[in-house]
Amino acid sequence: MILKQAISHARGILNAKNVEDAILEGELLLRHALKISRVQLYLNLDYELNSEEEETFWHLLERRLSGEPIAYITGHREFYGFDFYVDSSVLIPRPESELLVEKALELVRNRTVPVIADVGTGSSAIAVSLALNLPQARIYATDISASALKVALFNCQKHRIANRIYLLQGDMLEPLPEPVDLVVANLPYVKESELPPIYSANFEPLLALNGGSDGLEKIRRLCCQVSNKLNPGGYLLLEIGQGQRRAVTTFLHSLFPSAEIEVTPDLGGIDRVVSLTLPAGILHQVG
Repeated sequence: MILKQAISHARGILNAKNVEDAILEGELLLRHALKISRVQLYLNLDYELNSEEEETFWHLLERRLSGEPIAYITGHREFYGFDFYVDSSVLIPRPESELLVEKALELVRNRTVPVIADVGTGSSAIAVSLALNLPQARIYATDISASALKVALFNCQKHRIANRIYLLQGDMLEPLPEPVDLVVANLPYVKESELPPIYSANFEPLLALNGGSDGLEKIRRLCCQVSNKLNPGGYLLLEIGQGQRRAVTTFLHSLFPSAEIEVTPDLGGIDRVVSLTLPAGILHQVG
């Protein structure tokens, strides 16, 4: 079988199983099997695969047909223009989470040495993206999962910024050694009752998905930790799910009545990022 035929067969099989982006995914699987670039693939469409290469390719295709996300199969995911290693111990970074990075850059870019905490860092995609765009920043990245922090460390080393991101294991903000100027968090916000049928739940870690009975359990816990870990005039950025705006903003108002709260929709028009700004000099209001 030549490359051109392999691409065509993969596309047909993936289309039949209603896999989105069947053409792209078939190409990615073939490139991963052969360890070649996209340019090499299309310059050698008449290349004849040997039996070992064919077997490897069909095995990868079977994994995809079983529902395993292609990011776990290839070990790669692009986020904010950067390439990240991912495996099943971390959530696959979503495009909508790039809005968190954009808002964070907007808020702290003009600070001399911003101190940032990325809570529930997972693959460290957010922390690394911020570090690469804010060379003056000091960044703490926390996660309760030791296996997730191994992936995070790999990505920090891959992008050569391991000396500027401090990886800390523990519950949300508890491991922080000092207050910070910005807390950014993409915590689990899926309702427990909605977990089985969505987000490739058989492959992605449930710890990174399960937001409790109403999806907001982890977010509320973080908000209650913020008062002692956020500097006056600091910011909190939270990613939320569809329909959660009112509950989250109401809860934040109850904790920080004088804070400024803003909600930003994603490209699909879904309220996605909640921004809280503490007034300069505000007293801590919750324990």
